[in-house]
Amino acid sequence: MTSLPDQVVDKLRKIRLILLDVDGVLTDGRIGLLPGGEEIKFFSVYDGLAIRLAMKVGWEVGFLSGRTSEEVSARARELGIEIVVQGSRDKVGDFEKILKDRNLQASEVVYMGDDLPDLPLLKRVGFSAAPGNAVESVKRAVHYVTSEKGGGGAVREVVDLMLKTTGKWENIVEELDKTGTVPSG
Repeated sequence: MTSLPDQVVDKLRKIRLILLDVDGVLTDGRIGLLPGGEEIKFFSVYDGLAIRLAMKVGWEVGFLSGRTSEEVSARARELGIEIVVQGSRDKVGDFEKILKDRNLQASEVVYMGDDLPDLPLLKRVGFSAAPGNAVESVKRAVHYVTSEKGGGGAVREVVDLMLKTTGKWENIVEELDKTGTVPSG
């Protein structure tokens, strides 16, 4: 496991919400267009399981995307995610609304983004992360850069790190071992 500075570990212990950009974080950033104009996106089951595990230990998870697509809404419904903001032209303003609606402080939020529109949020939250294939400016601004690429398990890597760093990993594994029930991703 990656060793994090004590002050970063302290920040992770205060987290209540994991907020994720979609294109480039939950997907590989590519958009497929079908003949009828419909989009197609691919999501990682590893990231899906990570989201379910995060919610299982009490962290809320949300999506904040600059684009709008039915695939994102469907994935959110499938995972039980209630915070879904799409078509955001003002991510900071939408972030502030989420904080107000959820009675949260920015320090209680993890944000994961991959491109320039994400920079203002990445600098404001308690813990920030980026996929390994994020743009260089973003990678320099975050607390943690994954070895995995967006859409390929980057969210899973961050959630696993959070679970292990905050001491919740063993409880999850023990519970799954006892019940044999794994939340689907």
